[in-house]
Amino acid sequence: MKKNAIISVVSRQADGEEDGDEIEVVTPGEFYKKDNSYYAVYEETEISGMKGTTTTLKIDEENFTLIRTGTTNTQMNFKKHVRDLTLYSTPHGALDLTVDTRELKMNIDHNGGEVFIDYDMIIGNQQSLSTTLQINIKV
Repeated sequence: MKKNAIISVVSRQADGEEDGDEIEVVTPGEFYKKDNSYYAVYEETEISGMKGTTTTLKIDEENFTLIRTGTTNTQMNFKKHVRDLTLYSTPHGALDLTVDTRELKMNIDHNGGEVFIDYDMIIGNQQSLSTTLQINIKV
């Protein structure tokens, strides 16, 4: 059964030379369990620069997947100590995106919960960005 949820996503990025930027998005969405995975789904807004995109967070025992469909399309897979290469498609073009997951902590049940991801992100051939995502889901 789908439940209404408040989904908070805090993203921090640093390129090794500066402390980096922090972006926080708090938005209403839906939360449900299907098979052995939990899902949190929300619509992106103009603030995120991805208006017209639906973001789905898929959480299972050892994996976290961020799926975007609409004006922006991608599927980013996170598993501790695993590197994943994906295509990040935007209205301005497509980019190769590599995520190298250092840490993945998930504490999720039917009432929501938290996810913490610490990873390196490399866009195309650019410098690696040290990134953390802190996700909180409240039903």
